[in-house]
Order: sequence, then C-alpha cells, then structure tokens
Amino acid sequence: MIKKQMVAMLLAGGQGSRLGVLTDKNAKPAVAFGGKYRIIDFPLSNCINSGVDTVGVLTQYQPLRLNTHIGIGMPWDLDQTIGGVTVLPPYENHAGTSEWYTGTANAIYQNLGYINQYHPDYVLILSGDHVYKMDYEVMLDFHKKKGADVTLAVMPVPKEEAHRFGIVIADDEAKISAFEEKPANPSSNLASMGIYIFNWETLKNALIKLQDQPSCDFGKHVIPYLHENGSPMYAYRFEGYWKDVGTLGSYWEANMELIDLVPEFNLYEDFWQIYTESDTIPPAYVSADSNVTTSIISDGTEIFGDVHHSVIGGGVTIGKGSIVRDSIIMRDVTIGEGCVIDHAVIAEGSTIGSNVVMGCGADAVNQNYPDIYSFGLVTIGEDSVIPDNVQIGKNTAIAGETDETDYPSGLLAGGGTLIKSKGGL
Repeated sequence: MIKKQMVAMLLAGGQGSRLGVLTDKNAKPAVAFGGKYRIIDFPLSNCINSGVDTVGVLTQYQPLRLNTHIGIGMPWDLDQTIGGVTVLPPYENHAGTSEWYTGTANAIYQNLGYINQYHPDYVLILSGDHVYKMDYEVMLDFHKKKGADVTLAVMPVPKEEAHRFGIVIADDEAKISAFEEKPANPSSNLASMGIYIFNWETLKNALIKLQDQPSCDFGKHVIPYLHENGSPMYAYRFEGYWKDVGTLGSYWEANMELIDLVPEFNLYEDFWQIYTESDTIPPAYVSADSNVTTSIISDGTEIFGDVHHSVIGGGVTIGKGSIVRDSIIMRDVTIGEGCVIDHAVIAEGSTIGSNVVMGCGADAVNQNYPDIYSFGLVTIGEDSVIPDNVQIGKNTAIAGETDETDYPSGLLAGGGTLIKSKGGL
C-alpha cells in the first residue's frame, strides 16, 4: 500500500477573465511573472520546499502551455516514481459521460480516486494563481497541534477589499466561530487565502455528502457544511507576502514590487528558492548606447534602447531609440525602433512596430470592459502585431494581428478595445 502523510491538490484550471487578453490562450497559472517564472511556479516550489512531494494539478481552461511547462515536474524535483506531480484534467467516466469541473470542491470530488491511492492522513488544497512563499509543514504542525479537522490559512486585508474574500471570525485560540463567503458587509478583515488543510476522511465524507450540490465550492459549500456540523475548524495566520494577482492592476503591481530597491517579495534569497522550467538561451545583451535602470532583464534579451523600472522576459528585443518605462514585457516580444512604451503589459510572442507610442493621452475609462482594462495600462495579448507609427492610449486592450487600417488617424484612443483574435475580452 502506498502511504503519504499529505497530498496536495493544486487548482489550476481557472480562466482568469479579469486578466483580459493575457489569458486569451492560457490559464491564469501559466501567465508569465517576474521575467522568467510563471505564476504556478510559486505553489509548486512551496510544495517541494515544504517537503510535500505528491501534487495533483487540476487543469481545465486552455491547459496546453501549463501542461508543457509542468512536464514531469523535473524543475521542482517532482519527477518521482511514487507521488511527484500529476496533471489531472476532466475525463470521461465509466458511464461514457464527461463533466467539466464545475467548482473548486467538485474538481476534488472528481479526483477522489487519485487521492485514495495514496491513503493520506491530510489533504492540502492550493490555488495555482497566487504569488507567495509559505512553509506548508508549519501550517500542518499547527493543524495537528490544534486537533483540527480543517485549517484555513488567513491574513488581514484592507477592510475595503474584504468583500472579495471569504472572511473568518476566530477567537483568541484561533478557533473559527463564523465564516462568511464574500460578504457585502464583512464582519472582520481576516481573509481566507484559499489554502486549506483537511483531515482526509473529513474532506472525503463531506465531498461525497455534497456531490449533488451544483457548482460545489469550498468557500460556499464545504467550509459552511463542516462548520455547521461541528468539525473543529481553525485559522492559521500567515504573516508573509501573499498576493492574488487576479486583476491587471494587482498583476502589474506585484511585478513592479520585484524591482524595488528592497523588494518586499524577495526572489533572490537562497533559503526558499522558486524553481521553474528554464530554456537554454544565451545571456542578455545590453548595447553600449542603452540605458537600463532598476529593471529585471531575463536571459536571451537584446536591448538597444532604454529600459526603466520594468520587467523584461527572456528572448525580448528592444530596438534602437526605444524607451520602455514601468512596463511588463513577456518572453519573445520584439519592439521596433523609436518606440515609447509606458505602463504597458505586452504578452508573449508579440511584435511591436517602429515609432509606436503606448500609454499616451488622458486616463479614459475603457468603453467595453471598464472593470478589466483600467489602472492606466495598455494591455497587449499574446502573439499580437502592432504596425508602425501608431499611438495607443491608456486603459486599452489589443489582441491579434492588427494593421494600419485598424487605427483611424493612426490612433487607438484611451479606453479603446481592439480584439482581432478569437475568444478575447
């Protein structure tokens, strides 16, 4: 019998619609972060650093790049004969029917067989779209010490943002007395981080009991069900850096925080390394005429212009006379000569022509998707093409191969959206 103390289940199938065109072709956990990483690298690295060597990754939306990135788990030392990492997409069952994962808990229910084969004492539930470093072994020790059936990782958030989270109320012993899922008027600002440890038998019984619940979800259904039925439930306070990069603003901000003089989230320490799949590419090249300040420059990049306070991915080319400021440029992007790129997020494989200006003009509200394309950013989707000599305003989004005819008078005004790829927001 295979026996594991704890199995981790990493939920990585989310569309991430609040990231707009950045998730046109990718699940949110596969989006690039910090130049060389992808968002899913953080929970995977946390697992192996915490001694958790059995991880099921549940995929669904646009999984190709995510699956390719994970591979057999070698970068995270998860390429193991027993355990390791296993990608778990939805599948056809014995009755000949298939069912998409309809909720976070439903996804785990559909993979009870995977977990059962390891006969774990505990199951760790993780999200694949948060940026943080956490020792899950310390959280497990807390769970055991308290005699908990369920432990939720929590941290305080600004009161005005508390409505976006599951909110817990706990006593001085950390025992949870109430749980509110995204309440309109939160009773506290102690937010669930979407990281749970369950006693396996407790979780399994709850999932079987709730199997007919439509879109069964941990925050909406499983946690309230267990609380109402008297399962001992505790709040583990996390005091480190943690960020949900689910909006363009939080995603841009988290990247920019990496290049602070003393970054709050440190990727350079040896103690708790973040691992990733690395390409074999040449080192970065910065020409003698260039000026680069307070930026992350990844391998394979060639810079012939100026880069200031930006995160530049691998294999990027920035042409002569171009200026990039306060921007995120993902892998294999080509920027022509004489461009000014200001407060932009440019996804992988895009080609920007020469003499292009991004981030100009007034801070207009996006006309089609004001809740997504805001924060004063220009957002360019993967493999997009921007022709020469165009100007692009703030709070704009472009996806697909565009040409001169798409820009009346050579301009996409602030608040405009130009989507020529399939499925873009």
